[in-house]
Amino acid sequence: MYSGSSDGEGHDASSVASRKIPPASSMLWVRNLRRYIGSGAGLGSEALMELETKRILLDIFKEKQQKSAEAGTIPSFYKKKPEEGSISRRVQILAKYRFLKKQSDNLLNADDLDAMWVCLRENCVIDDATGAEKMNYEDFCHIASVCTEQIGPKCRRFFSPSNFMKFEKDESGRIAILPFYLYVMRTVSLTQARIDMSELDEDSDGFLLPAEMEAYIRGLIPNLAQLRGMTENFIAMYTRIAAQKFFFFCDPNRRGKACIKKVLLSNCLQELMELHQESEEEATDTEQAENWFSLTSAQRICDMFIALDKDQNGTLSKQELREYADGTLTDIFIERAFDEHVTTRRGKNGNGSGREMDFDSFLDFVLALENKDTPEGITYLFRCLDLHGRGFLTTADIHTLFRDVHQKWIEGGNYELCIEDVRDEIWDMVKPADPLRITLSDLLSCKQGGTVASMLIDVRGFWAHDNRENLLQEEEEPEEE
Repeated sequence: MYSGSSDGEGHDASSVASRKIPPASSMLWVRNLRRYIGSGAGLGSEALMELETKRILLDIFKEKQQKSAEAGTIPSFYKKKPEEGSISRRVQILAKYRFLKKQSDNLLNADDLDAMWVCLRENCVIDDATGAEKMNYEDFCHIASVCTEQIGPKCRRFFSPSNFMKFEKDESGRIAILPFYLYVMRTVSLTQARIDMSELDEDSDGFLLPAEMEAYIRGLIPNLAQLRGMTENFIAMYTRIAAQKFFFFCDPNRRGKACIKKVLLSNCLQELMELHQESEEEATDTEQAENWFSLTSAQRICDMFIALDKDQNGTLSKQELREYADGTLTDIFIERAFDEHVTTRRGKNGNGSGREMDFDSFLDFVLALENKDTPEGITYLFRCLDLHGRGFLTTADIHTLFRDVHQKWIEGGNYELCIEDVRDEIWDMVKPADPLRITLSDLLSCKQGGTVASMLIDVRGFWAHDNRENLLQEEEEPEEE
């Protein structure tokens, strides 16, 4: 046993203790061993595979780190779509199919909806005052249990407390069963529409191209009561006309694709679904004409285009379009419509100087004129009214635009007008934020933008405004009778 040491031996021990032990990575045998293992020599196939996997993952990690360093703080917002036929593309399609099928399986079908309606009616109470069928929250919970037993758990989500609170309640805290049932039906209908559109969305970006929208409408035709009698040769034309309205209202930037969410929330889809409700024979002529998606309306649009296309070349020239609406539109408006909304098309003689309107542009033209009071219609027309493309109208612009209306007005045998008075009346109607100019936002906010646009582009529109009191009185008289 060590018991002590001389001064010399103590000095040697302290010098040994003061020396640092070199790290393992600097030892020659450690470096040689690591080099040997890193080369893969002497390893089995599984070890080699694991080593190769680690190398690949490390390379991917380093590449991502490098890209992140180059990009700085800006996040990546673009991801390249997988190539057609690649494994990733096939996996994406399969995952999308399974997801949509799962969502579809969780939806209530027609039999489920009928069973729910029976449960609602059998377990509700009758309001003595109104005779309406109602339920309180206890009835609501009881009906939820009955429906879950008969239909299954997929109906349970409609009977949440938050859903009950969405509906108007009477003094006793009861809600009517009919609005609740209509809510369930509409939710199921919109969800089914979302699934159907997503199936047609080839690149799964949440947008539908024109061909995809037409395919969706084509699939609906057999289920729409008013369209079942449509001839086979008219289906392609009908789907083109119907799809154009969706793009007019849901694609304001004219990118050539409509957002599925906007389509589902738009009035266009609701208008199309109205064709479910009753046969066309039961609907009045006015209702058929007002619904863009009715067969009568589609045939009217086709007949109108064919009648205007005098040379039958499939497009409309400025001279041909001037006959629209019995020639009541002004020449300057027709010119501006071609400038802003029509692309140059070469004629049969080969020159590109002639500009003609194709059928899709004609559909947008008709939609704008028939929906002048909507933001989309006003936006379309404002671009035509903005003669210099400055984003606003001045008193000089109003004078120039109304001059053609005034000329047609006098040619029609009407009384003499003072253009300055009409200009001042338009300014009073719009009440622009800047007293010297009218912008698009001014027309949208004044709630009379459609009327102002009609006064400036159509002599018939100005006549309707000038005789608005007589027309209103004529509308009220039949109601009183």
